[in-house]
Amino acid sequence: MARELTPDFRPQYHQLHRVGRPGVWRSLLGSVLLLVLVFALVPLVAGLVAFALLMAGGRSAADAQAALDVTAEATPVGLALLNVVIASAIPATFLVTWLLHRLKPRWVSSVAPRLRWRYLLVCLGLALVALVASLVVGTLLPLAPGEAPVGEMNDFTTRTRDFLLVIVLLTPLQAAGEEYLFRGYLTQAFGSLVWGRRASQVLAVVGPALIFALFHGLSQDPPVFFDRFAFGVVAGVLVIRTGGLEAGIAMHVLNNFLAFGLALAFGDLTSALNATGGSSYWMILSTLTQSLVYLVLASWAARAMGLTAEGPAVGAAAPPAGGHPELVAQPPRM
Repeated sequence: MARELTPDFRPQYHQLHRVGRPGVWRSLLGSVLLLVLVFALVPLVAGLVAFALLMAGGRSAADAQAALDVTAEATPVGLALLNVVIASAIPATFLVTWLLHRLKPRWVSSVAPRLRWRYLLVCLGLALVALVASLVVGTLLPLAPGEAPVGEMNDFTTRTRDFLLVIVLLTPLQAAGEEYLFRGYLTQAFGSLVWGRRASQVLAVVGPALIFALFHGLSQDPPVFFDRFAFGVVAGVLVIRTGGLEAGIAMHVLNNFLAFGLALAFGDLTSALNATGGSSYWMILSTLTQSLVYLVLASWAARAMGLTAEGPAVGAAAPPAGGHPELVAQPPRM
């Protein structure tokens, strides 16, 4: 049986599925459905469309396939396709949230309910500070040759220009897509599975972080896996502390800009997209520096800006008898 909500119940971000249509099965089904959509169905459809367009543009089947396969060699069109596919998690999350839970899509952004752009912009600056701190620590670590992003810069070519355009225009959408999926819907889904306060928070943070790290590849070595898992934990904690996705999106965008930028300048983008092994355990110290510095700064900024981590009471705008709470979406008025 669904647990009764009192009119003064003010949900935290990870509790929002509880005020939608009742049933834990909805959150479980929605999680599986979203993962299948974003990592199976959308890539298949988008890949076929991109392949057809390249063929129509005069490329052979082999050239078109090679251009889209970023695991073999990254190309601008392949990176663009990858970004578009992952960015599709945003509308997919909105759709599943509405269909299964009858919650308005805006409740995936925050408990406000909207994307709080001022806090997002502040977090971009704080994420830069945390990245600089991690880079400083990284320069002090005994890294093996080839691990540090230093050395002779790559030549700037038209291919480099095309990569830069894709990264600047599409990488923020790709990063936001991952946050809406993993720190958005999955956080709300895992948070709805149990009612204990601490247990719900821990599950809402650790569950999506583990899935996030695993979906970056099963062949990752421990330092790389830890880096991605730690990112997921910090972003998940900030979602609950601040009541929204802004801090996670900001850190994700800056991380990807840095990783891709360094790869273009000093390394190889194919390796950056498919990082699986060869990383030193020393990088864990750099990861922890970035994570802890950002966690402290973003939490402080949220408090300083007076952000709330709770939504309105479900009875704050009670509809007529038999209606839904204010948090539950109503049919759109056209």
